[in-house]
Amino acid sequence: MTTQTSLTVQQTARPDGFPAADQFAFVEGPVPEPRPGTALVENLLWSVDPYHRGAMDSDELWTLNSPMEGRSIGRVVDSRDPTLKEGDLVFHRHGWRTHALVTPGEHGTRKIRTYEGVPLSAHLSILGGTGLTAYVALTRTLRLAPGEDLFVSSAAGGVGTAAGRIARLLGAGRIVGSAGSAAKVAYLTERVGYDAAFDYHDGPVEELLAKAAPDGIDAYVDNVGGDHLEGAIASLRGFGRIAWVGAVAQYNSNEPPAAPRNLFEINHKSLRLEGVLVRHHTDLQDEFEDFLVPHLRSGRIGQDVTVVEGFERIVEAFLGMLRGENVGKMLVARAGQGVSVT
Repeated sequence: MTTQTSLTVQQTARPDGFPAADQFAFVEGPVPEPRPGTALVENLLWSVDPYHRGAMDSDELWTLNSPMEGRSIGRVVDSRDPTLKEGDLVFHRHGWRTHALVTPGEHGTRKIRTYEGVPLSAHLSILGGTGLTAYVALTRTLRLAPGEDLFVSSAAGGVGTAAGRIARLLGAGRIVGSAGSAAKVAYLTERVGYDAAFDYHDGPVEELLAKAAPDGIDAYVDNVGGDHLEGAIASLRGFGRIAWVGAVAQYNSNEPPAAPRNLFEINHKSLRLEGVLVRHHTDLQDEFEDFLVPHLRSGRIGQDVTVVEGFERIVEAFLGMLRGENVGKMLVARAGQGVSVT
């Protein structure tokens, strides 16, 4: 049985620079009643993602004083749809709330394929949108070939750790990452499988990357933009490729970026730069799971998550993610949910 009240998180003001906790409100209301063709889900896990920062600035994406959008996993507690039954675990995009009405097939809503030995958190991290983003970037956008050398920025985040692990499975050559602290650099080389990594605070990215990859790189997964993109363009060999996933360097700034200043090199070197939006590739989810799950179950690779317990801490987790306090994917788990999370 579910509780009789629900909570939603609503954005109450647009940020000017870095967001503040007082720009969000927890709003209590009745648990919604399922309609024919829908199911009521009690959420268990929530994802807080870098793209949420961009959504905070947009009237089109996040309407003020309305429930916010986000990836979540929940358990069906009441259903009026024949394809979902009570107890089913469901992935959907009605996060930032304790309860949600979902419609199968709408906005990627789907019943989760569970696997023995694979924790629930994997479905919001390396098997979820972050992992699928990395898989799409590597296999579709970059078409990474065995032996090719790869650079990944923000490599200790959700997409970055997944990209490193998946690239290794694909037979990449030298894998180099950037991160924001010495501890994260060590994590990348000791736990994730990066051949080299550097703290971008230690000097110009172009110089640090040239030292870590002295023979250059073939491909780049860009989660940062700015000086990281500039450094990657400088290190890319002819006909190199860039998968532009995000630009965290610009999310909290109202000023135009100073870098990259070498965009003409894209022409000079015949480079290719292409944006990656995972929502255009949800049809690859089954292919992705078929590829990755055997490696998760065998222990050849693991997942990288930072879990904050308690829905009441979701804003805290989001702001912490923007400050880089997480290693791997930042998730929020419902307290005492009785589900194997990690």
